Amino acid sequence: MDLRGRRITLMGLGRHGGGVAAARYLAQAGARVTISDLAGADALADSLASLADVPIARAALGGHDEADFRGAELLVVNPAVPLGHPLVALARESGARLTSEIELFLEACPARIIGVTGTNGKSTTAAMLAAMLERGTDRQSAGRRAWLGGNIGRSLLPHLADISADDWVVLELSSFQLAHLSAATRMPDIAVVTNCSANHLDWHGSYERYVAAKQRIVREQGPKARAVLNVRDPELKGWVNLAGGRAIPPWPLDELPELPVPGLHNRHNAACAAAAARAAGCSDESVHRALTEFRGLEHRLELVAQKVGRLFFNDSKSTTPESTRAALAALAAPAWLLAGGQDKGACFRGLGQSIVQKARGAAFFGRARESLRSALGAQDPAFPVATTERMADALDWCWSRSQPGDAILLSPACASYDQFQDFQDRGRQFAKLVRAL
Repeated sequence: MDLRGRRITLMGLGRHGGGVAAARYLAQAGARVTISDLAGADALADSLASLADVPIARAALGGHDEADFRGAELLVVNPAVPLGHPLVALARESGARLTSEIELFLEACPARIIGVTGTNGKSTTAAMLAAMLERGTDRQSAGRRAWLGGNIGRSLLPHLADISADDWVVLELSSFQLAHLSAATRMPDIAVVTNCSANHLDWHGSYERYVAAKQRIVREQGPKARAVLNVRDPELKGWVNLAGGRAIPPWPLDELPELPVPGLHNRHNAACAAAAARAAGCSDESVHRALTEFRGLEHRLELVAQKVGRLFFNDSKSTTPESTRAALAALAAPAWLLAGGQDKGACFRGLGQSIVQKARGAAFFGRARESLRSALGAQDPAFPVATTERMADALDWCWSRSQPGDAILLSPACASYDQFQDFQDRGRQFAKLVRAL
């Protein structure tokens, strides 16, 4: 699509880089870009400042103007915008083509693409995979590189000019991003799905719609594409028929080296990454070397401090009950759990059982605190539990009851938006509070 002179509305600039990258890309291509966002100029100050050197035609902040959607030729939608938003429908009815930042990249990317999705573990799996590819493939030529981006928090649109056809791109893809892709979008050459369980039901409306969004990465691939499905996951067993002969199983767990990152869930992530890397031509030696050197991601079971014999772990990226259960299972030390935030429509019953079985006590904070406490039920009336509004008070409660040899674990099982900008903000504030103890 020739973007020169086109009237383009960007719905949702946001603070996480994707909207900024799309606005810059479109403006530099000669489009007449209108930014429309419910947030005001103060909240978006950093994002707006990073666009000061490109020509933005208009910025409608603090609310949307219907005229910006009625007159658009192209509407670039932030992934967080619901599919059924009335202004999205208005733009479509007015003749606008709908797209997104990730779709703009998929259309323009010259390299081969590996897409990684799943309810839990997709960031870690994508990072492991990129590390494997960076260490070499059997068919690697000089100058071939691996690029990591997408939902992991890095837009690759600004790097298009540097990406070559010989490179590999690893994209973490969320259910929101997949749901917004148009029917004609290029799907990844290799798809990786780590697992699938109920998540973001408040956005999708039902588990069936959430699953349908995730399945697109496999269902709509080309005939020569490959798909790595973690068939150890109950939901994904039924997806093998979607991939047909394109399906690749994960590596056997006993073929993996010892990992620096703890937990059985990380071995499953590594097995999926290894299978995709091998399909991309990566040598087994490079896979083993990358895994033995992989130290994990920030906010994923990250050891942030050791004080008076206690270990403090920041697992703020765990925003589902399943990921918090995995974190509890991964820790060798007895744990005091901090969980809470904004409920995404998930069921906490299974998590409640794991907390009573695996933790010494739990402090629940934020909007979902009473729902989390209710999930414990009457399993153990003597189990230590507290509810607080603030994370800081939950930490103080755990700290005051812990003993040397214990772990204090932030693994919220919920979204962060009731009290924090995002999960990164929550994790960094937790680490700051720990340092101040």
